[in-house]
Amino acid sequence: MNWAAISFDWNQVRAFLATAEEGSFSGAARALKTTQPTIGRQISELEERLGVTLFERSVRGPTLTEAGRDLLDHVRVMGEAATRISMSATAHSEDISGLVTVTATDLLSAQTLPGLLAPLRDSNPGVRVNIVASNDLQNLIQREADIAIRHVRPEQPDLIARHVGDFHAGLYASKAYLDRAGRPRTPRDVADHDFVGNPDPTRLIAPMHNLGIPLRPENFVMSSESGVVVWQLLRADLGLSVLPDALCDPDPSLERVLPELPPFQFPIWLVTHRELQTSKRIRVVFDLLVRGFREMGNLKRD
Repeated sequence: MNWAAISFDWNQVRAFLATAEEGSFSGAARALKTTQPTIGRQISELEERLGVTLFERSVRGPTLTEAGRDLLDHVRVMGEAATRISMSATAHSEDISGLVTVTATDLLSAQTLPGLLAPLRDSNPGVRVNIVASNDLQNLIQREADIAIRHVRPEQPDLIARHVGDFHAGLYASKAYLDRAGRPRTPRDVADHDFVGNPDPTRLIAPMHNLGIPLRPENFVMSSESGVVVWQLLRADLGLSVLPDALCDPDPSLERVLPELPPFQFPIWLVTHRELQTSKRIRVVFDLLVRGFREMGNLKRD
């Protein structure tokens, strides 16, 4: 079929592309921030317009037909072109107003970004900020975010990154927990305590072993993917955890365990797409974050 000769409704095309990439109507609805019935209706309308079946429907979910696979190659090219057009329009905008999306971990989003972004309301009140609190690496190339704050340097050549410093982190517990369970005097003593943290304990066990702390998976009594939840588990007197000094030191209910231990370090990278650096509103937010992180007294800088 000559797809180039057919006019398309872009909403229908986006629904088709998202379903093909997500593997389900529900996944496409989440990606496009709409409803599953809307996705199904748009794809059915596209199929009716084209006179072909694009997906086989079954209890296992939608499966691309041969016609669907053929169309997918063309639609991906259209999607890439649309993204480039959006980036170009944003890059050449002279208006310092509009929406900027910033993504960071939930802990950074809740505890650090509000203070860093507050001056924006006075300096550039026309700029609106959407904070995406996510521990996943958002795809800047597909414009899921304008600015990302990450702990690893991205490898994509279209992205630029600036290292603004390193968060120091240490081993902390609540004073109430330590009063009850006892304060470790040596690294070996730490292994006799409960821990809270990430659901994958191996991420902490290996560096602890390097410090002479023989942790085991059994030490971890509660866990969460959310850094904010882990912080609250710590404050609820449930055990020890590794968290940033900037978060724990100001909290009078928390205490650093074995402060002589070497600190853990988490690099802070500010990342944006190369083309978006010429967008004034995105540049304003990017530069504000750079200054804010570098002015933080508890952030180690190069």
